[in-house]
Amino acid sequence: MQIRAGYEISLRCVQATPLLGLLSVHPSRSADLRGPSTVTLEPSIPATTFLDPFGNSCTRMLVPSGVLTLRSDFVIADSGLPDREPRDAPEVPVERLPEEVLRYLTSSRYCESDKLSPLAWSLFGETAPGSARVEAIVRYVHDRIRFGYEHASSTRSAWEAHQERRGVCRDFVHLAVALCRALNMPARYCSGYLGDIRVPPSDIPMDFTAWMEVYLGDGWYTFDPRHAARRVGRVLMATGRDAADVPIYTTFGPSELLAFRVFAEESHAG
Repeated sequence: MQIRAGYEISLRCVQATPLLGLLSVHPSRSADLRGPSTVTLEPSIPATTFLDPFGNSCTRMLVPSGVLTLRSDFVIADSGLPDREPRDAPEVPVERLPEEVLRYLTSSRYCESDKLSPLAWSLFGETAPGSARVEAIVRYVHDRIRFGYEHASSTRSAWEAHQERRGVCRDFVHLAVALCRALNMPARYCSGYLGDIRVPPSDIPMDFTAWMEVYLGDGWYTFDPRHAARRVGRVLMATGRDAADVPIYTTFGPSELLAFRVFAEESHAG
């Protein structure tokens, strides 16, 4: 299966403003690309790319005053299979975890696993450890939070999402990640594309989306507390401890978002 995906984002800066963007396909998927997936800029300005501490491809530029449009339009190959089934994958004792996953065990800006620890153990302490426990967390979060773009907040934490019982995909993920970490399971935040592929189409305008990966057994497994379903066609862009590590873009000065369009769909071309 092939997926065509991309975006068009326009913003206005009142003065020359540095910008960092996590707008590229994750390096782990680069071999699947069927052509270039570069970020094109209008007007054309210099930009450099580097890997951040989490292994994400980051684009850096100095945006001049005025309007800048960032675009990408690419095709990527995909297995066409749903997210990998954990199939009773076991938890890994903390003392046996690889060192590189230990940072996904502790609290972070939006995932207060320490604050949520008593709740996590009271709700899931008696649940069978491993994938069954993660699935229970996913169902709990999915049922507890009401989704709506009108509920979006750039500062809401996992604890606040639990109390307010509303949010967008990032809030579902923050709460599920925090609960997993509170139970000693490494969990990380993921951002990327997820089109309405092999599911009924949604009438909600498409946006970048978030899901989580939990380290179990032999590696990372994908879980989606927003949809509570194994989906086809995820295209990973970035991973981190929470949304603070993987913003779509960050401007270091005033900016105004003028236009925002994201697309991802199965491609039958070629």
